[in-house]
Amino acid sequence: MPRPSTLSRAQARRIALAAQGFARDRPARPGTRQFNLELARMATLQIDSVNVFSRSHYMPLFSRLGAYDTAALDRLLFARKAPYVEYWAHVAAFIPATDWGLFRFRMDEIRAKHGTREWFDAHRAVIDWVRAELAERGPLRPAQIEYDIPRGTGGEWWNWDAVKNALEYLWWFGEVAIAGRRGFERVYGLAEQVIPASVLAAPVPRADAIRELVRRAARAYGVATAADLADYWRIRDRPAIMAAVSDLVDAGELEPVTVEGWQVAGRPARAWLHTDAAIPRRVDAAAILTPFDPVVWFRDRAERLFDFEYRIEIYTPAPKRRYGYYSLPVLVGDDIVGRVDLKADRATSRLLVQSAWWEHGRPADAAAHLAGELRSAAAWQGLETISISSWGDAVGDLAAELPGALRHESAAPEPVALAADEPSG
Repeated sequence: MPRPSTLSRAQARRIALAAQGFARDRPARPGTRQFNLELARMATLQIDSVNVFSRSHYMPLFSRLGAYDTAALDRLLFARKAPYVEYWAHVAAFIPATDWGLFRFRMDEIRAKHGTREWFDAHRAVIDWVRAELAERGPLRPAQIEYDIPRGTGGEWWNWDAVKNALEYLWWFGEVAIAGRRGFERVYGLAEQVIPASVLAAPVPRADAIRELVRRAARAYGVATAADLADYWRIRDRPAIMAAVSDLVDAGELEPVTVEGWQVAGRPARAWLHTDAAIPRRVDAAAILTPFDPVVWFRDRAERLFDFEYRIEIYTPAPKRRYGYYSLPVLVGDDIVGRVDLKADRATSRLLVQSAWWEHGRPADAAAHLAGELRSAAAWQGLETISISSWGDAVGDLAAELPGALRHESAAPEPVALAADEPSG
């Protein structure tokens, strides 16, 4: 059957969700095999330190697989000689250790930009000390180095920030790799202590690496614009992106398409469909997403696909928040139908629904689906009860679907009048 050259927005949504694994049934008992399959589908897993409900890197697998043992994922990601490693892929993220060479061009570019900056030049001694400590002692936490540092020039003690910054620079440059974590604290080792020697010996040339990364982004997205493909790996080189797209079209891996409603400067946006992308007739998903899920992490794409305007409000002053501190998008069917601000109150073993809101066009069964996901989320986090606040136009519907839920005082901020030209969130 010939592939369409024009897609409706609904088709584009279903293609995108299927490419990200949301057109499949959840397994009964997800484990390492399913983790690896989903990580391969996404190609990368973003890391974020916010832990109000769950650390962000746990969430995409929960969204796709349902409740699972996070300790099993920790063993996969953080084991010594793990098959995954952290690097600045789509910001800080897990990638297969075998992909280290794909980012050699980024390591070299970061070194060229920062390797001669004033801070680096001023701290050559501490950088050399850090290298020597890792070479002699193997992978270490920053504190393990900081406790045994010598005096620097000028009689001043090197502080933790200098050690940590040195480690971070060396990580960006590819000299150091993350050898695991203790709790959430990184353990740093020299790259040769972490990355397979065969991988270190085979850096990928820049043009080849960008082409391969664009290929993976196109497969992970299903259908995408050049901006989407660039953002997946934060590659700010449009000519290189377009050259990669052209090569992949010539190779028969991408097909030019037009998507209804996708526009740039009033004209149809150029987009490409991956030749392996499924075009499902329907998607019956239900999931709570992290803000750093590939489905929504590029806000322009989320607006094009779902007509969903999304901003994280952690850094918005509380009185100006519209939806909550850390609202999570809610997927039902093939659309984003709402957002819910969750907090795990471990002292009382409660999952707190701090706010809940509907988007336009939600289906009649949206509350039932979200209630089911909240029950699953509470069980996954080992929380005994759910408590719902009074803030948001969806909380009443959720309370009706969760008759055993507790209620707590609204987390809503006091309303503030905004100037006509001031953004609301």
